[in-house]
Amino acid sequence: MRVRAITLVAAAGLLLQQGFGQGRGGASPPAGGGTTSGSTGVSTPSIGTTTTSTPGISNVPGNNNPSSTTQPGLARPIPISGRVMLEDGTAPTESVTIERVCGGTSRAEGYTDSKGYFFLELGERNNGVMQDASEVSNGTGSLNPNRMGSGMGVGGSGNSSRGIDSGDMRYMNCDLRAKLAGYRSQTVSLANHRAMDDPNIGTILLHRLAPGAGNTVSANDLEVPKDARKAFDKGQESAKKGKLDEALKDYSKAVELYRPYASAWYELGKLQATGGDLYTARGSFGEAIKADPKYVPPYIAIAEQGIEAKKWKEVAEVTDRASKLDVFDYPQVYFFNAVANYNIKNVDAAEKSVQQAERLDTRHIFPQIYFLWANIMAIRHDYSSAADKFRAFLKLAPDSEDSAMARKQLDQVEKITATAQTQKQDQ
Repeated sequence: MRVRAITLVAAAGLLLQQGFGQGRGGASPPAGGGTTSGSTGVSTPSIGTTTTSTPGISNVPGNNNPSSTTQPGLARPIPISGRVMLEDGTAPTESVTIERVCGGTSRAEGYTDSKGYFFLELGERNNGVMQDASEVSNGTGSLNPNRMGSGMGVGGSGNSSRGIDSGDMRYMNCDLRAKLAGYRSQTVSLANHRAMDDPNIGTILLHRLAPGAGNTVSANDLEVPKDARKAFDKGQESAKKGKLDEALKDYSKAVELYRPYASAWYELGKLQATGGDLYTARGSFGEAIKADPKYVPPYIAIAEQGIEAKKWKEVAEVTDRASKLDVFDYPQVYFFNAVANYNIKNVDAAEKSVQQAERLDTRHIFPQIYFLWANIMAIRHDYSSAADKFRAFLKLAPDSEDSAMARKQLDQVEKITATAQTQKQDQ
């Protein structure tokens, strides 16, 4: 879903019009990252699809890089540092447990300090962390490697959590998350994290639970009859094996057996869209929402179709509806809303949504957020902020399709800013 969303967003940028010429305003970007006529427009290509990982926060108080000394034949512990924050930008008032989750099995790895910072070493046997009774290990330190049924294992039986280094794939199917009662955590994939990487993974946000606000999985799945569930599960297996025609039949059977099966309608719609039957897919996504109005994924799927078709009003409407739900796990809802509102020239709404998207996208999955935000700041004649946003985008996606255009626009706004400063000094 995530990859497809990033790809489809490219279509949105085709209609982004540069506005170096109306209004005034500004906003400060996140850390990181001759004159031109105010009415001059610059054509813009598609929003880029390249994503890169963020180096995370730096200078975590009291955290030093661990020793690189390891026993022969054993992999080095992997240092991890970061910070846990609440959505309002404050640190939790109590210590938060940092958990590693592999195959549905969780293990406490460390705790935050009074300001929300943490430092830990994955692979250390005796890390001094007390395990909760619900945190299950097989006694050797190894955890179930088959997260999400991927079957991609981390070593065989008897391997310790430190494991033998074979390309350092120990945590290929593992995530890191924060655990605090009453909150849901963002997750950070450990798949590509290595011992010699920058340990800083950035900020993990905690979202206060609001029962009934919205779901990442459909709540009515609990009421699905056994035969419909069996058909759905068969469809899932067929899809994983690439047998899409069989999966299509299985999902169709599932919704025939139980019509308000939101998850089955959604999966059916995805396969129909993949096969090019966009009209029927749109209907299936609509059925999924009808079955469970608080199930978020079909809203995003409809928005993606709207972006591809450049139906900006429809995208704005459906993402507005989705934003009323709990979209903590879906920054693209706000990003798509911002793109749509930008294209229908509702700049105020676009700016509001792009700010929300940036707040939730702590993993920088959508670096295009900053590219869009820079253009909004340029429209407002806040060239200093526009320059900062262009720099943030280029730092995150230096080789994207839009990097050349972003550099050109950055050069323009820097010249405008420099000219303005010179004129101010001459007065």
